[in-house]
Amino acid sequence: MKIYWRCTINKRRKANDKYQRILQAAIKVFAEQGFFQSTIAQIAKEAGVADGTIYLYFKSKDDILVQFFNYKTKQVFDGFRKEVDRADNAVDKLRNLIRRHLAEFQRDRNMAILYQSETHQSTRLVEKQIKEMSNMYLDIVAEIMEQGQQEGLIRRNLYLSLVKRFILGAVDEVINTWIHSGGQYDLVSMADPLVDLFIEGVGAGGD
Repeated sequence: MKIYWRCTINKRRKANDKYQRILQAAIKVFAEQGFFQSTIAQIAKEAGVADGTIYLYFKSKDDILVQFFNYKTKQVFDGFRKEVDRADNAVDKLRNLIRRHLAEFQRDRNMAILYQSETHQSTRLVEKQIKEMSNMYLDIVAEIMEQGQQEGLIRRNLYLSLVKRFILGAVDEVINTWIHSGGQYDLVSMADPLVDLFIEGVGAGGD
């Protein structure tokens, strides 16, 4: 019985390893070639498997993209939530969120390229996933802003819906700029300046 279970566990691990290898290979190909120009043959070659092996794990190229976004949505946002919950006050929560956001995209540039591409030029295949990710992010920001208002760290006369989109849009543009630069600088280093801008604004404070 023990040998049977060990064999079963080993098979599952190998299957999961191959699944992840194919998934990461696909994201690399999608990022480099563009989703529509990519082929199953290119993905298989990058993953080091036969073309037919792809279909043991994914129904199609479209299915790979959808599964990637489903997988990344949970993984990335679990990380966001943990980082936010580590801080006590709203400003530190926002700082942790932005740092983790930039760190995730810097860690996996192929993922960043694909996500930004699908966000701005959606294939409609992952429109639901992108909308869910955006809404989850905006909900986290809203929680932080409301806490900040209660703490007296953020003023109350804000149009919260506009603030949420301002923050998401600013982070999105910083990531886009980094991608177009070829990732030539530390993306995470932009977190503190961004948060300072969100909290302090650009006014001179009446001086």
